[in-house]
Parts: sequence; structure tokens; C-alpha cells
Amino acid sequence: MTDNNGAQTHPFEQAALERLQGGHEALRASLRQVIVGQDAVIESLMILLFSGAHGLITGAPGLAKTRLIRALANLMDLQFKRIQFTPDLMPSDILGTELLEEDHSTGHRAMKFVAGPVFTNILLADEINRTPPKTQAALLEAMEEKQVTVAGRVQYLNKPFFVFATQNPIELEGTYPLPEAQLDRFMLNIHINYLSEDEELAVATRMGALEDSGLTSIFSGEDLLSFARLVRLVPVAEPLARYAVRLVQSSRPGNEGAPAFVKEFVGWGAGTRGSQNLILAAKARALLHGRVHVALEDLQALALPVLRHRVLTNFRAEAERVTVAELIKRLIEHVPAPTGSLV
Repeated sequence: MTDNNGAQTHPFEQAALERLQGGHEALRASLRQVIVGQDAVIESLMILLFSGAHGLITGAPGLAKTRLIRALANLMDLQFKRIQFTPDLMPSDILGTELLEEDHSTGHRAMKFVAGPVFTNILLADEINRTPPKTQAALLEAMEEKQVTVAGRVQYLNKPFFVFATQNPIELEGTYPLPEAQLDRFMLNIHINYLSEDEELAVATRMGALEDSGLTSIFSGEDLLSFARLVRLVPVAEPLARYAVRLVQSSRPGNEGAPAFVKEFVGWGAGTRGSQNLILAAKARALLHGRVHVALEDLQALALPVLRHRVLTNFRAEAERVTVAELIKRLIEHVPAPTGSLV
């Protein structure tokens, strides 16, 4: 691996690169033992893991969202915890709480912190939109700063730390839509769709045959921390970085350069974190595809999962049934792609 000037990278970077490129296909193959199809979803999850980022997974019930994340944790040799989000869930049920504890030998009483399930490596927030905003917000500090504050004291989380949250898009009764600040903490919004006929036939006829108990670890927590540092070192040409920024800025209806269809149908566009995440995710995708530099295809392939939860449509779009996915596709067609040498 070389930098922009052609200089050789540090041995650490080369070792991490070889470890990533040598193991990611094994990871993909192992996940296919547990999950039929969903290759695009698997790649998106690997992008999150290697970037050190959080992901929102949207899909109908019965599409193996929980099973996929649990298998991923097993393959990473990471601690995994799952929280079923419900309307009565409290912030302390996630973060932990302080309890008054007595030392029976001395009679001395002191407050002791009892850690909640957030103290893990991979946290599955199942049906996150079923709990009220106050409890949803309990994850904000954890996701952004890798720490929580309980009773005025800062408690640091495990490293690495990932939040994978699932939500059901078809059932709205008893749900609380995630606020924009919470959505923005997720790098990607991954949609899991129904399987093809052949894939669903394979699932239906192999009921009980797809097991994750025999999976062996491929990467460790230390591997993932080194991959996250490596991904951030992948070079991106200035024209491509500028293209990513223009793509995100064009999603904002108040921006001078926004196209007419954005001003007509978008109520709120993506913020600066959208630009950052688009470039970072593209770097991870480049490594997965055997390149050590970002290409235009990386940015365009990731524009939808990076932006679809950051672009909010207005009432006119809802009335005319214009979807966010359609708007992002039009944005890609509208913003001029850079030409010439992009390495």
C-alpha cells in the first residue's frame, strides 16, 4: 500500500491491509453459511465493521436481521448483547445504574455502579423505534463518544463498540420515529429486502440446517481497531472528495446549487456528517474490492445507504409518493461526476 506520493506505508498498515484482504472473503463465506442471499447487506455490514461505525438495519419481520448480527459477533470473537426495545424500557436499563451496597464485614455503605448491556462490543438494539425518545437518546453519547454518563460520572465503553439497530418499516402503531440527531449517528441505513424465489426455496427447505454454533472466529477486536485506523488512511483524490461534498450539499433545499426537484420535495437535507460518512464508507468499500484508493463507483454505490436516513422529504413528496431513494438516484444523475485521473 502506498500513499498519494507513492511512498511505502508503515509495516503496521501493510500488516493490517493483508489481514483485512486475506480474511474478508472468509468472513463473507461464513456468513453465507448462516444467511441465504443478502450479499449486499453482508458487504454493508463489513463496511461498518471495518470503519468502526454504527448501522441501522431496516426490514420486515422474519428476514433474519437478529440472526445475522449474532452470527457476525460470533465471527468477530466479540462480546454480544441484545436489547429488546419496548415502550417501558428506561435509560438505566441500557446504561446501568448506581446501587447502594453495604459491606457486611464493616457495615460501611457505598454506591456501586452496575453496568448495563451497553457495556459490550456489539450491541443489537432490536426494534429501536418501539421505545420512547428519552430512552432512545440514552444511546447518543455512547454512539458518538464511546462513553456514558451515569449519576454524573463518566463510564468508558469497551473497544471496539458497535451499535446495530433494527426497525420494522411496515408497522407504525406503538412506534416512536428516531429523531434526526439519533439517525445521523448511524453511518448506513441498510435495507433488507425479501429473497428471490430460489433463495427463499433454499431457506424453506433447509429449515434448521443453517446453524451458527459451529462458526469460528475470523477477526478479533484488535483486528477491527487496526482496520478502522487503516481505512482512514486510504487516499481519496480531491475531485472525488469534492464530488462527495457536492452530492451531499445538493440534497439541501436551502443550498444555492440544489436542483429544482430537491427544493420541491425535500424538507431537510443531509448535514456535514453525511459527507464524512460517505467518504469514510467509500474508503472501506475500496479495500473490500481490492483497491487502495477510492473510486467513483464507491461513492455512487454508497450514496443511498449513507443518505437515505439523512434526507427528509416534505408533505408534497408524500402526497405525490416521491421516495427518498428516487431523489438520491436523481441526485447522482444530476451532480456532474469528476473526470480524468482520480487516483
